[in-house]
Amino acid sequence: MAETATIARPYAEALFALADQSGSLAHWSETLGQLAAIAQAPEMGQLLGNPKVTAAQFVDLFSVGGAMPAEAKALLQMLIENRRLKALPAVRDQFEHLKAEREGAVDAFVETAFPFQSGELEALVADLERRFKRKVRPQVSVNKELIGGARVSVGDQVIDGTVRGKLDAMNAGLMGS
Repeated sequence: MAETATIARPYAEALFALADQSGSLAHWSETLGQLAAIAQAPEMGQLLGNPKVTAAQFVDLFSVGGAMPAEAKALLQMLIENRRLKALPAVRDQFEHLKAEREGAVDAFVETAFPFQSGELEALVADLERRFKRKVRPQVSVNKELIGGARVSVGDQVIDGTVRGKLDAMNAGLMGS
């Protein structure tokens, strides 16, 4: 995993510099998301090892469904020729991280035992924005095993307000006594 991140970093940084300079961060974010989704398709993995598939054919596979910008074709061509196509999802992830830093935003992964009611997510986001002094982009998932409450991960910080977390902490405390 670390190797893929190391391979992806220069591509992501170069793309980010290009997109930032041209004012097209949102466009590149969307384009990279689409390209990464195609690259992660199981069928694409099967084709990667096939020496009969040319770089041009790979680029054509990615442009199914519409015309592709010349810059995106150039990126794909470079990744394919350098045998780095598998790193495309990591390039997208690192690009998104750089974009979030530029925008002063941070992703918050919120696990909750039950779906949020009206206004609850907005209130949580407002609290997180005050705490982290940045714009928060929530990504919410429901996990019934939490029993109640929510767990929020922002970067390397975890805020565990779940019933499951409190029960585990009580259990650890009792076992240690």
